[in-house]
Amino acid sequence: MKTAIFPGSFDPITIGHVDIVKRSIPLFDRIIVAIGVNTQKKYLFDLERRKAWIQEVFKDYPTVEVQSYNGLTINYCKEIGANYLLRGIRSASDFEYEKTIAHLNHSMDAEVETILMLSPPEYSHISSTIVREIMLGGGDVSKFVPKEIVSKLKT
Repeated sequence: MKTAIFPGSFDPITIGHVDIVKRSIPLFDRIIVAIGVNTQKKYLFDLERRKAWIQEVFKDYPTVEVQSYNGLTINYCKEIGANYLLRGIRSASDFEYEKTIAHLNHSMDAEVETILMLSPPEYSHISSTIVREIMLGGGDVSKFVPKEIVSKLKT
């Protein structure tokens, strides 16, 4: 079974994240949207809320699951038997960063392959960080997050 992990904080999930997952569905038997828990990071939305939102967005996609994990993503891959890491690329700087992480992961476990998917141009400016900034500034983020969660985005 081809299992891919799509790791991130998803604080909150954006339409760019959704696009990457949906375009990946034909490539894998199972995709796990994996919410990484970093105790050093302050999140705007708690883990259970982020998890529920992602489950709502992908409720009609039986091959997409939502899980959370602690520690290194590569160790999580080993733990659940995933051989693919799925990452989205919005820009050249994303590529450089992801390339470095992919090389490090490969040196730790050569069995796990990183798949980089380019975001379409219309989503290349969207990030969870930007969405949080707009929200905290009182702006409208409905163009940047899945329609299933727009009304639920109250901090």
